Amino acid sequence: MKFIKKNIVSTLLIAFLLLIIFVPDAKAFLMRGLMEVGLFSPKVEKTETPKMDLSGIKFSNAKGEITDLHSLEGKVIFLNFWATWCPPCRAELPSINKLYNQFKNDKDLVFLFVDADSNLPKSIKFMADRKHEMPVYKAESQIPEQIFSGSLPTTVIFDKKGRFAFKNEGIANYANKKFIEFINQLKK
Repeated sequence: MKFIKKNIVSTLLIAFLLLIIFVPDAKAFLMRGLMEVGLFSPKVEKTETPKMDLSGIKFSNAKGEITDLHSLEGKVIFLNFWATWCPPCRAELPSINKLYNQFKNDKDLVFLFVDADSNLPKSIKFMADRKHEMPVYKAESQIPEQIFSGSLPTTVIFDKKGRFAFKNEGIANYANKKFIEFINQLKK
């Protein structure tokens, strides 16, 4: 009897590990749970960096409308690079959606969620299936490496003067109180 119980526990553990390894939503669920307990909190420290030339960095939405980052000067820009297949991206999307819903009508803050695969129809369907309202874009120009070097997810925030205010490569909980306070300070 002891041998059977040990095998059942081992089999369940292996099945759980395989599920986490091979099913992106299962891995995202586990990561989301770790975010909720505070493991992936973004480090928000306001830094003074020189103004960056944002002209020519362009993104398009599903309607084909082009957004040039330079045209958004005077607003705080929340720029997130993600992919549908990326478990850490999937894990942080609910927190970003919560942040987006809190600020979506704020004219001083612009959100750009950039699909790193440039498969806009797939990304829009992915967002809709998960009831996320965030506007999805694809890159229409070269993205400077200091903004996005290919690591997913990557979140970059520019202040109203076009300076880097925040950059995080990896998963983070953007709906936490500290981060919301940080965004509110940038808007002032």
